[in-house]
Amino acid sequence: MNINKLHLKWKVFLFLSGFCVLLLTILWMFQTVFLDSFYRNIKIMQIKSGANSIVDNIDNKNLSELITGISKDFNVNIEVIDEKGHILYLSDVLNDSVIFKMSDLDRLALILGAQNQKGEFYEYVTVQPPRRPGRNEGFTGRLPFHEERAMQSLIYVKLAVDSSGQNIAVFMESVITPLNATVQTLRYQLYFITVIMIILATILALIIAKQVSKPIEEINKSAKELAKGNYGIHFDGKGFLEVSELSNTLNTAAHELKKVEDLRQELLANISHDLRTPLSLIYGYAEVMHDFPDEITKEQTQIIMDETQRLSSLVNDVLDISKMESGMQKIDKVPFNLTKRVKETIERIAELTRKDGYQFNFKYEEEVMVFADEISIIQAFYNLLVNAINYTGEDKVIEVDQVISNETVRIGVSDTGNGIASEDLPYIWDRYYKVDKKHKRAVTGTGLGLSIVKKIMGLHDGSYGVESQNGQGSTFWFSLKYEKIM
Repeated sequence: MNINKLHLKWKVFLFLSGFCVLLLTILWMFQTVFLDSFYRNIKIMQIKSGANSIVDNIDNKNLSELITGISKDFNVNIEVIDEKGHILYLSDVLNDSVIFKMSDLDRLALILGAQNQKGEFYEYVTVQPPRRPGRNEGFTGRLPFHEERAMQSLIYVKLAVDSSGQNIAVFMESVITPLNATVQTLRYQLYFITVIMIILATILALIIAKQVSKPIEEINKSAKELAKGNYGIHFDGKGFLEVSELSNTLNTAAHELKKVEDLRQELLANISHDLRTPLSLIYGYAEVMHDFPDEITKEQTQIIMDETQRLSSLVNDVLDISKMESGMQKIDKVPFNLTKRVKETIERIAELTRKDGYQFNFKYEEEVMVFADEISIIQAFYNLLVNAINYTGEDKVIEVDQVISNETVRIGVSDTGNGIASEDLPYIWDRYYKVDKKHKRAVTGTGLGLSIVKKIMGLHDGSYGVESQNGQGSTFWFSLKYEKIM
């Protein structure tokens, strides 16, 4: 089974189930494999702690009470003897005590071991349990006991010296093999815990898996609709911060895609209109010239040339946008006189629009040099100029000003038109965006100029912007770094 092909819900379920299995495995290991080791180590620590308490209070008159308490609390046998082998204190809580049955020779061996081990010594002793009656010895029914295993005891010796200088030996004995009843109880508990944990873990894993996967599945379903072109789809992700943020991001993306799609359709409609009109004029005049070759006039041929030029400009602007957005546009930066080139462009446009009554005013204090791509910069200025021609007021006055500030030169083009609403200002540089949704044929240009200006300024690390208010005209501008002409 390839886990990468599973649904998120089942992946989460498998991971949580695996985690629960791991916890159960660790629990079983500690309750079975490591149980004896833990029990043994705990008993050893208890015996050492009790022996140290006895040694520290060896001269206390209430030592017998302390020994009795330690013996009962830790379930150990305790015997304290002097250097002559006399028993000073004794506490017996375990049956079949080993230390009480030891010979003097065995005690001496343990004391010698303690002397060689810095005053303490311990060893393990295996004790065979008493024989229990077997099942074949005349008993009937289920017997309530079974054959017990051999028990292992720990014999611990701690040497000390009392206030009179007499050597003292503290013997302690404890069973370190877990009792059968205790082990059996733990195992039964472990069985029940395992079953309960498996049931609860399965239910919990299913609930969590569903809670995690459901909002993502809903987002995935909506994303498929978005991929089909349904840009009005709404993403409703809840439950987790990341899912909610993803849902908001996708809602924003869907909104932007819908806006781009609307603008794309509008652009196609506008371009179709701009293409159809000059083509119709060209065809109409060409047909007249074909049918009446003797009546051809300069006005007719001029109209054909003008409309052909308009078509060429439209196609070139569309190609320029495509090149810039694909990264194919190359710029060749050279030093050139910006003021001079702006002035020449204004004069050329003024000549072309003279018959329409347009008036251009250019204000500047000194000529400046810039290091940029001359063709594209003048193209950007030309597009701002054409935009002003299309939207200026009835007086047909267009102001161009050059302002030098902080090692930059700003070229601004102002018209006297109706201006732009504040809510439209952030979008007018975007592709396809039109403030006036009712398409009208421009006096000149193609309607893609502002988007081209934005792309050109991006290639030159320049700035651009607009200042406008409803009813007060607009000023479009761009700025570049400059060099003074000496």
